[in-house]
Amino acid sequence: MPNIKSAKKRVLITKKKNARNRADRSKVNNAIKAFNRAIDSANIEEAERLLPITMSIIDKGVTAGILHKNAAANKKSALAKRLSDIKSGKVTVVVKKDNKTIAAEKARAAKEAREAARAEFRAKQLEKEAEKADQKKKKTAKGKAAEEPAEEKPKAKKTKKAETAEGAEAKPKKTAKGKAAEEPVAEAPAEETKAE
Repeated sequence: MPNIKSAKKRVLITKKKNARNRADRSKVNNAIKAFNRAIDSANIEEAERLLPITMSIIDKGVTAGILHKNAAANKKSALAKRLSDIKSGKVTVVVKKDNKTIAAEKARAAKEAREAARAEFRAKQLEKEAEKADQKKKKTAKGKAAEEPAEEKPKAKKTKKAETAEGAEAKPKKTAKGKAAEEPVAEAPAEETKAE
């Protein structure tokens, strides 16, 4: 650590300027990366929009003392040339894919294939159910057609309970001694003769 007051102050000032320079340098690098990313992804409209913004940020870097003016001119020229070559057709853009992107695309394709297979299976099941329903309708229609000519249906057979109920009404009731109870017969009133 410095002992002299001015040297201590210089350390503090250097820290502040170093932090400011690092921020300005990262702005320039990020702007260039954004422009290159737009070109690499074949997004020409985005690259055209970013070109003047990137050149402005590079010029601010020259003003801040991060870049030499000739280095900045070379960078701006390279960016403009790359864009004009792609627009004119001299250079074709090959979209680069990293392993993460490739894996994500494979997973997406596999998921779509699974969903398509499920949809196809469901469609087949619905077709089978529709065929079964049609067959049931045809069977019921045939059954109704067969029943219509036979207008007379056989009479229902009497059940044992119904037969016993009818028989009980016809037979006389027995008493406790086993003899048939005589039912009282209503006597007809005797005819009265008129005395004259």
